Amino acid sequence: MRVSESLLLGALLLLSLAPAARSCGPGRAYGKRRPPKKLVPLAYKQFSPNVAEKTLGASGRPEGKITRSSDRFKELTPNYNTDIIFKDEEDTGADRLMTQRCKDKLNSLAISVMNMWPGVKLRVTEGWDEDGHHSEDSLHYEGRAVDITTSDRDRNKYAMLARLAVEAGFDWVYYESKAHIHCSVKSEHSVAAKTGGCFPGDALVSLKDGDTKRMSDVVPGDMVLSSSSADGLGPLTYSPVLSFMDRQPHVNKTFYVISANDGVSISLTAAHLIFVSDCTNCSLRTVFASDVKPGQYVVTSQGSEGTNLAVVSSVKERTSRGLYAPLTLHGSIMVDRVLASCYAALNRPRLAHWVLAPLRLLHSLLPPPEALSVGVHWYPQVLQWLGMYLLPAGHFHPLGIEA
Repeated sequence: MRVSESLLLGALLLLSLAPAARSCGPGRAYGKRRPPKKLVPLAYKQFSPNVAEKTLGASGRPEGKITRSSDRFKELTPNYNTDIIFKDEEDTGADRLMTQRCKDKLNSLAISVMNMWPGVKLRVTEGWDEDGHHSEDSLHYEGRAVDITTSDRDRNKYAMLARLAVEAGFDWVYYESKAHIHCSVKSEHSVAAKTGGCFPGDALVSLKDGDTKRMSDVVPGDMVLSSSSADGLGPLTYSPVLSFMDRQPHVNKTFYVISANDGVSISLTAAHLIFVSDCTNCSLRTVFASDVKPGQYVVTSQGSEGTNLAVVSSVKERTSRGLYAPLTLHGSIMVDRVLASCYAALNRPRLAHWVLAPLRLLHSLLPPPEALSVGVHWYPQVLQWLGMYLLPAGHFHPLGIEA
């Protein structure tokens, strides 16, 4: 086990003592202060995250131009922040118009700029475009993109400015030109604006009694078909559902629909892990649902005949209602006859299974709750935060672990 993974497990032990520790001691100021994060400037032509801007892992697909006469114009809000200079060369106020998400990230970046370079302000050279100066599918037409510089126009600052934009929470940042940084955000009402690992409410699980049940109706104690190991390599078994790491019945979300050539398909959110193989003789591994490609193989159930490798025929997107992330004793689950992991965001299922052992033990000893809670379970939330701090970023989904 690597040192970083050992640190995460050690942090888990400290976490188990957290409730007692909160009741004593001098409070948040006690102990050593966490050292400030070292900021690494972006290189020229580098973008972050390292995926295309209009993919789900970044700012997402364009939704169409917004004009002053369109119904969607109300989605734009003016930004009158005095700590930001707007070039507004058209003198129409267009550069000040943006979505609320873009406005929030821009205002946060303005503070970072002033803290980094006292006396220097953030400058916006391009915001919402109503004149057709950008490419056909540019996010500038939707108020979801801005081009920025510093007020002193010191190009030596732009590499760090790009890094500050990443830290401010823009969904895609591109050191596009020597003259500016391009930043963009997800759609305000995009269901892809937050990530997690879940199945939709209409997904079906296979029960031990031979019946099936909708994911929205699953409760702790149900015995569902799964693999006997968290890495998906074990034989099929029936595993008890212990709890839900996320359960939100009333939200809509974008799911990846992964269809196989034997007629089965599974729907998962972008950051959910699924077991795939690159060929019929290749080893099984986990990938994020958003990374599954046609031609790869998924594990499907054949009833009493065991499992089969079925080739992926297509990967599409659809919007469905409900978010459900059941936690089984074995860390995997067969959904709509396709084998998937119970875990998400971090592509280390064995590690996730280890650090969630206390939670599984706790729920295996306690009787099922009378009422199921709604939202993300606090335990995986804390573990994800620790993981982001202790483990290399390359193991995480590009969307991060927002919830």
